[in-house]
Amino acid sequence: MKVLSGYEPAEVLGFFEEICGIPHISYHEKALSDYCVAFAKERNLYYEQDELGNVIIIGEATEGYEDVEPIIIQGHLDMVGDKVPECEIDMERESIRIMVDGDSITADGTTLGGDDGIAIAYGLALLDSKEIPRPRLELVLTVCEEVGLEGATAIDLSCCRAKRLLNIDSEDEGVFTAGCAGGVRVDSLIPTDMVEKSGVICEIKTTGFLGGHSGIEIHKGRANSNVMLGRFFLFLKDKVSFDIVGMAGGVKDNVIPKNANASFIVEEKDIETLKNAVVEFNAVISEEFAVADPHVALVLEVKDVSVCKVLSDVSKEKMITALNLMPNGVQTMSQDLPGLVETSLNMGVVKVDEEGISTSFAVRSSVASAKDYLTSRLEQFTEMLGGTVNYHGDYPGWAYARESRLRDLCVKIYERQYGETPKVEVIHAGLECGILSSKIEGLDCISIGPNMADVHTPDEVISISSIARVWEFIKAVLAEK
Repeated sequence: MKVLSGYEPAEVLGFFEEICGIPHISYHEKALSDYCVAFAKERNLYYEQDELGNVIIIGEATEGYEDVEPIIIQGHLDMVGDKVPECEIDMERESIRIMVDGDSITADGTTLGGDDGIAIAYGLALLDSKEIPRPRLELVLTVCEEVGLEGATAIDLSCCRAKRLLNIDSEDEGVFTAGCAGGVRVDSLIPTDMVEKSGVICEIKTTGFLGGHSGIEIHKGRANSNVMLGRFFLFLKDKVSFDIVGMAGGVKDNVIPKNANASFIVEEKDIETLKNAVVEFNAVISEEFAVADPHVALVLEVKDVSVCKVLSDVSKEKMITALNLMPNGVQTMSQDLPGLVETSLNMGVVKVDEEGISTSFAVRSSVASAKDYLTSRLEQFTEMLGGTVNYHGDYPGWAYARESRLRDLCVKIYERQYGETPKVEVIHAGLECGILSSKIEGLDCISIGPNMADVHTPDEVISISSIARVWEFIKAVLAEK
């Protein structure tokens, strides 16, 4: 028996559970893309699938809606793959294990992929039904959204006739997104030199960090595990002599990292001083993050004496300098929209070894010149330490439209269904509407979605009752003539 059997809306949740059973983290969406193609073939629907795996499926209008303006339902095929350290699931090849807890769907030890599996489920359920009244529906599903909107950048929409697009990639029911920031990924590599030394090998790792979505939660002041380890080594410099073996932290550049660990060596005589330093450091960060990230801590493990390769003194200083002085987090707030982050960046992934000091950032801004200035700062800083940068996944912002017939329609239907006015906002997270608008002249977009929380983390949940209400809302939008 399926986990979601007996819950409503059965047609949507049935597809959602099947989607969760197919591995589809970024760059590994082929099986899910092929699943969508098989769906179209079984129902004799027109489809296109490009070499990247982007899929377009078209269902013609139901009876009486042939003359109604067509609409695009849009979402992405990939999900962020993160898991708790003890989880043994290979997210590239194995399905996740979904669970129900009251009104919430979650996953056992991994991200759920409600972002954006629920959009796929809604779209397939709409195309699967012969009873739901609707105009011509063009389901557009892209790959690699979570790693720089790569699928949306490459997709060919010439088969689409619609000038209206309903993006289902938002996480708050009753909040309509009508604009978003642009962004770019920046990878920095600073070369390192290694030398051989002996000492007691120690490992320091983070625990209790909340992490989160770098677009949605960057303003919440949560601790970044990569930055925190850099801060620890800066703190340790005045306490103990040490040498760094290596470091690894984070899973994706657009995820505020929860987990990071580093290996280093110290002299045996300094072990007690080291242990005391960790206790002192934990007391400092516990007080500092008591509200924003209340369970942050570092855990020390002391191992055996060994001879190993460590960073040279110069490379060690470069690492500590980079992790502490490279910008991270909110840089500026919007002067036009109070409470909106204008420009930010997230040091999502760090790796330090004999290949170099590698950092990966997700940079976001609603002001193009501010985004360019921030990336230039990263490039200049990296070059000062003898390194190089690489840019990828550059995408434009989605400007708020003063007039939008689709937005007005959605507001009217929401007020009719819920008895209250929805919130219309511009967000800091990236959505594909900006890129897709550049491919279809005059495209009218709005983004919606059911209630989700802690997306991009193993704590991700999605509300069943919210899925049901948003399902009724989508059907009402499509039924309007």
